[in-house]
Amino acid sequence: MTNTTPVLQLQGITKRFPGVVANDRVTFDVGAGEIHAVVGENGAGKSTLMKIVTGLYPPDEGCIIFKGRPVAFRSPGQAIAAGIGIVHQHFMLVDAFTVAENVILGAEPARLGVIDPKTSVRQVSELCDRFGLKVDPAARVEDISVGEQQRVEILKVLYRGAEVIILDEPTAVLVPQEVEELFEHLMALKGQGKTVIFISHKLDEVLRVADVITVLRQGRVVGTVPAAEVTRERLAEMMVGRPVLFDLKRGPAAPGGVVLSVEGLTSVNGSRAVLDDLSLEVRAGEIYGLAGVEGNGQTELAEAIMGLRPVTGGRVTLLGEDVTNLSTGEVRRRRVAYIPEDRHRRGLVLPMTVWENVILGVHRSPEFSRGGRLLFRSILSSTEEAVRRFDVRLASVLAPAQTLSGGNQQKLILAREFRGDPGFILASQPTRGLDIGATEFVRQELLNARDRGAAVLLISADLEEVLSISDRIGVIYNGHIQAEFGRDEADPRTLGAYMTGARTARREGGSVAS
Repeated sequence: MTNTTPVLQLQGITKRFPGVVANDRVTFDVGAGEIHAVVGENGAGKSTLMKIVTGLYPPDEGCIIFKGRPVAFRSPGQAIAAGIGIVHQHFMLVDAFTVAENVILGAEPARLGVIDPKTSVRQVSELCDRFGLKVDPAARVEDISVGEQQRVEILKVLYRGAEVIILDEPTAVLVPQEVEELFEHLMALKGQGKTVIFISHKLDEVLRVADVITVLRQGRVVGTVPAAEVTRERLAEMMVGRPVLFDLKRGPAAPGGVVLSVEGLTSVNGSRAVLDDLSLEVRAGEIYGLAGVEGNGQTELAEAIMGLRPVTGGRVTLLGEDVTNLSTGEVRRRRVAYIPEDRHRRGLVLPMTVWENVILGVHRSPEFSRGGRLLFRSILSSTEEAVRRFDVRLASVLAPAQTLSGGNQQKLILAREFRGDPGFILASQPTRGLDIGATEFVRQELLNARDRGAAVLLISADLEEVLSISDRIGVIYNGHIQAEFGRDEADPRTLGAYMTGARTARREGGSVAS
């Protein structure tokens, strides 16, 4: 353990919701001037705990001691006024405002009741220089990179005098180069006496940047350990309660014929091309991983393939058959499985039961209906087999899907989509928001499907995921495939350069053209 004086002490923090104990007598100290990571599976209580620390929730039991004094924040405003600020995973910025306007928003420097923009720019510029967070105060947020937007969020809490900065999944949307820059900034903040609470699922990153790590499981503290004295494997076991396989079972790919062919695909939103002459192929028995910074056409590509978005140019071919602009139902009838990026909006009907969600789309098949009537015995038997195979943890298949955890909702989608041995799988952000145990499961199932001969198009913002299970990798930027790599040709920094547009125009086995 570090020997620093505690700046924040959590003592017996308990928070209950109907039927759930989210935090159960959570106790640990955060030292002044340290980077303290908090890790745990989804549902372990991390988010609830941080909401208590920042005044969004009151604790039912226990107390918070900040700088040696008990505190009871009733709002985030009280917490930031005391010196505790949070940077959320999803940025809370006004795109049309400048960097300076976003930083001062709600705490504007004014003279005789009139905001002084020159003073604002000067103060933000001084803050950038002091903490090494380089960003142009006059630039509009919509015109700066994702990494720079994150710096703006950090500047917002520093501007308000935060001494403890909570970062919630801060690397989720960053490319490798931006992750490195963030870690440099965190070390600089630490060097100036700031305390950082770092919440993340990425254990390699946690071990690199943290001084101390607290592990939560099912709302309780499993342990608080110095980062230098623990391994990734040990941390994962503490989080999950069992050993976790980081090296997934994968043999060499045996690619067959082309299953999906996308040729010169173009699609527009208004006057802007969101897909720009995009071409790629996915073969049977391989996983084609598509990497890219979010917002570069990944969502639109998935929608175009699945008949959810009109295509204005080019074509989509499945097993030699043109399916361009066919309806979603017609596409899915061609042995297509679809794992959408938004499981709530596109993957499940949350108020419906588990069994209803499992038979969605195939409820008229002879297996499940006859003469217009549902065959409940067959439906329930099939559902119970599917949830057992995919280890969906639930009280009953009669329960609404909304009662399942995020990880189990994702497993439920897999249980439905992998029925019937699909020939093509479109997996869009399949492990987003999942804990380490559920992530391991989903990735292994995609590999298993590949080994059975399926063609898998994996669209993921998680570069580690793309690198770990893909056989070929494409990089998408501004709606176009910038580069393609064989499995052994790719590395994080090279992919990051193409993802940000710093390098362009490379094909598998080819050379950089510009």
